[in-house]
Amino acid sequence: MSDSPQNSRLGLSGAGEFSAANLALLALLTVFAFLVMGYHPGLEDDAFYLAAIKRNLNPALFPHDSEFFRLQFQATIFDKLIAWSVRLSHLPLAWTALLWQVAAIFLLLHGCWRISRRCFSGASAQWAAVTTVAVLLTLPVSGIAMTLADQYLHPRTLATAAILAAIVAVIDRRLWLAGVLLAIAFAIHAIMASFGISFCFFLFWSLRTSQTRRPSAMPVTAALLLPLGWLFEPASDAWRQAAATRSFYFIGRWEWYEWLGVFAPLILIYVLQRFLRAEDRSDGSALPPLVSSLLYYGVFQTAAGLLVMLPPSLERLRPFEPMRYLHLLYLLFFLIGGGLLGRYVLDRKIYRWLLLFVPLSAGMFYAQRQMYPASAHLELPGVTPQNAWLQAFAWIRQNTPVDSLFALDPRYVTLPGEDYHGFRALAERSVLTDYDKDGGMAARVPRLAPRWLKEVNAQSGWRNFQATDFQRLKNEFGVTWVILSRPAAEGPDLQGMTCPYQNRQLQVCRLY
Repeated sequence: MSDSPQNSRLGLSGAGEFSAANLALLALLTVFAFLVMGYHPGLEDDAFYLAAIKRNLNPALFPHDSEFFRLQFQATIFDKLIAWSVRLSHLPLAWTALLWQVAAIFLLLHGCWRISRRCFSGASAQWAAVTTVAVLLTLPVSGIAMTLADQYLHPRTLATAAILAAIVAVIDRRLWLAGVLLAIAFAIHAIMASFGISFCFFLFWSLRTSQTRRPSAMPVTAALLLPLGWLFEPASDAWRQAAATRSFYFIGRWEWYEWLGVFAPLILIYVLQRFLRAEDRSDGSALPPLVSSLLYYGVFQTAAGLLVMLPPSLERLRPFEPMRYLHLLYLLFFLIGGGLLGRYVLDRKIYRWLLLFVPLSAGMFYAQRQMYPASAHLELPGVTPQNAWLQAFAWIRQNTPVDSLFALDPRYVTLPGEDYHGFRALAERSVLTDYDKDGGMAARVPRLAPRWLKEVNAQSGWRNFQATDFQRLKNEFGVTWVILSRPAAEGPDLQGMTCPYQNRQLQVCRLY
């Protein structure tokens, strides 16, 4: 990579960014971040992503319900990419997904480190910036039900890594490369890429403004980024009930601390912008324009998000989740904050690094263990799961026909001991829709909403079901198996079924 004048003033070189020593340190930091955040394949949104990958590898899977992930994933190459890598490497999917997860974290941290090198001249500041991000990868982003990175392979992490690389390219004035990287991000995760495109626009404008030293102002052309071309479908009652499962769609109901998480970073970024102007550093650092562009991006996207999310007449736009711009804002905010800590506080004092990052890492680790207490912190391939639900899913995967259709409590992911693991992804069998995760998919793909509502309503009162209720599901939907989360002595009448598997929490029964 050729050096720009800015990089030369900071004493950076392209070779340094890819030197063996620096890459080795980033690899160690990646492993550390992985150990802190944990690994849980099949968790939450991975119920869709992993199922889509598995169907790519085996089209016989999910004959009854593939549309609950297939329709939305027509717009992404993610599942096709992972499936292709499985075929190319001849590795099992479980190991391939694990390697991709580690690679995604590494690429994200490498992008953070490259940005930090353009913002801070000292190694302490550069490594403090990327270490801060590494430790905080599972930090929740205010109000939008997501973290900086997920505990499973998610296209958002790969798209974010591409966006960070595009930010570096914009700083280096390599706009053609930035365009290619943003196109890759868009192919992986269109919504996150749109925020990356928006930020890169503001960054390019801020860099030009700082170069010519004109007064800062938000460009009117930013309004061109508003998504004016979307086609609306009329909202149905079924769609509204599906949308109601996503509390973050209704920002008028957000708590005060969620709004604090929106506006406090903007205020702090504004204060930092004023501080950097007063400091008047002339070392060619990209920090001042990066901070300015982050402020403009945050203000603009906040206004756009409120415009879309608040009016009832625009309710059909809520699944596009414009407030998710906060993900990139939080990531860059903590990257900059960590760098400033490294410059002004940590320096090269090892004890200061330990005093900051050891308790912070321990706190993040503890939070993860509290979130998923019934599961191993690292759910690695080949290790027998300790979670009773995962044990049942494994038995189902190995002992039931591929064309089976299951039913279980429609709120099963929130039951004690389940820990938000997805049935489809891990049992590899079709299932009637659940309230929580499939409701979110129905909110994004309105044509699924009537089916979602019909199946959820058919399972209403699950905990009081008796033999006649299970036979009704078989007659109406073709259900052939059910999972019951009650001991047989306290459970329903098992007439009309046989239960070949049970563990301490569950029994798997076949209807006949």
